[in-house]
Amino acid sequence: MNANVTTSTSHYPSAPVAQKNETHTLSVLVDNEPGVLARVIGLFSGRGYNIESLTVSETEHRKHLSLITIVTTGTPMVLEQIKNQLDRLVPVHRVVDMTATGRAIERELAMVKVRGKGEERVEALRLADAFRARVIDASTESFVFEITGKSDKVEQFVTLMLPLGLVEVSRTGIAAIVRGPDGM
Repeated sequence: MNANVTTSTSHYPSAPVAQKNETHTLSVLVDNEPGVLARVIGLFSGRGYNIESLTVSETEHRKHLSLITIVTTGTPMVLEQIKNQLDRLVPVHRVVDMTATGRAIERELAMVKVRGKGEERVEALRLADAFRARVIDASTESFVFEITGKSDKVEQFVTLMLPLGLVEVSRTGIAAIVRGPDGM
């Protein structure tokens, strides 16, 4: 759970003074059919909720099911509203708050293009090795690195590449799964 800024205060003495925003990862198992993603996203946009990361992929071809992984931020009350509203959508089979379970493994993939020569090129390769990033394309003037890990690791790598000639970044968003023998 990430605590961010204070968002809401109350003018009523008995109400809680403030709630902090938290970032949560939600896994939403849905029917794999046209329009489902639009309905899920419509729920967020229609109520003014923000999506920080979104990944979607078919998970069970025979059952025609897809998994939508959404990273969103809000107060605990807003996050509970989001989960309840998602649960009520017809194509949704299950909603799991991966952050609340405390047992989630989260990873993100990024491709990072860096242009440089001389010392900057050597330093980019050294940092890539330290971060276990792979070179997936190389020319005499640039590299494309592939890095996988927690989002903060990816972010730190991108930040370190900025002064070394960062050209472009493409990120997948978060994929998450619960530890242990049970499925979602």
